Amino acid sequence: MQPWHKWGAALVLGATLGASHAQILVGQTAGFSGQVAAGVQETTQGAKLFLDAVNGKGGVHGQKIELISMDDKFDPKTAGENARTLIEDKNVHVMFLTRGTPHTESMIPHLDKHGVALVGPSTGAMVLHQPVRKHIFNVRATYQREAEKAMAHLASMGITRIAVLYADDSFGADGVTGAQKGLTQAKLQPVVLEKFNRAKPDFTPLVAKISQAQAQAVLMVASGTSVVDGYNALRQAGSTAQVVTLSNNASGGFIKSLGENARGVIVTQVYPNERSLTFPLVKEAIDLAKAKGMTEVSPAMLEGFAAAKVLVEGLRRAGPKPSREKIQTALESIQKFDLGGLDISYGPDDHTGLDFADLSIIGTDGKFRR
Repeated sequence: MQPWHKWGAALVLGATLGASHAQILVGQTAGFSGQVAAGVQETTQGAKLFLDAVNGKGGVHGQKIELISMDDKFDPKTAGENARTLIEDKNVHVMFLTRGTPHTESMIPHLDKHGVALVGPSTGAMVLHQPVRKHIFNVRATYQREAEKAMAHLASMGITRIAVLYADDSFGADGVTGAQKGLTQAKLQPVVLEKFNRAKPDFTPLVAKISQAQAQAVLMVASGTSVVDGYNALRQAGSTAQVVTLSNNASGGFIKSLGENARGVIVTQVYPNERSLTFPLVKEAIDLAKAKGMTEVSPAMLEGFAAAKVLVEGLRRAGPKPSREKIQTALESIQKFDLGGLDISYGPDDHTGLDFADLSIIGTDGKFRR
């Protein structure tokens, strides 16, 4: 068992055993194992940086926050079942930091049925933004915004032959919509536009089309190991196209999985550079990480950290006896809350979150560079 897997298992077990003693229960279901495990573990670690700091100071209104995490193995059906368990059996006050677009969609019936808020889903799907989902409070920017910016960046470099590969699910379709907006603005058309099976991708025929079209760049709207496999297939086919992917892959684990192929890959980001100390959000996360003996903070950790700050602010505003209804109302009352150089606001008709989107390139040192 890998160290990360041990950490994830310990988290789930420890949270479950301690749930009966918690005063504020926060539920999470995400792929702690499977193709997005590295990113999930990092976002959760970032969230725990802040939650542990809050608990270390006595919690919220004197009540400790207990995170109950369940592994859905990045399977949408399991994610929905886990959400039901957390809400109906574990009686969590609020849901938090889920992962995946169809996975989060599968939870919506349970959120709506029981009036439970979900804070900071780790997905930028437009379907969770428009129309407004009453119980979902987004923190990060949308995938469409990221993909649109990525296309504009490639066009500004004089790249005109762009291919787009995407997973055959709601996440992939959402990213493609943003990519097409960016391409249209640049007066371009994709030289290849193909989808693949999310669970069992076959890249051989796709990379053949990309090579034949002489694509200069390839946007891959997919998760974790799918992007790695697609990238490897491209290089094995002899393609030297620039590879671009979205922020769902902005983790240290993703870089490691790319191995020697990591250098030069463009990854869109939805938070400031994780070493940009001019942002108080970043400095706070780094200081807390150092206090725990960690050497650095990854973009994925920063996403979890920011989501945890929003969660705690909602709990604080909900008062000393937070009910599901009070937490919902408290979150909707947040206006221009400073996360640390980035303001976030909500309301009954606006659960959008941030609109920050940028790009980074994986450097020779295996780190993200702007």
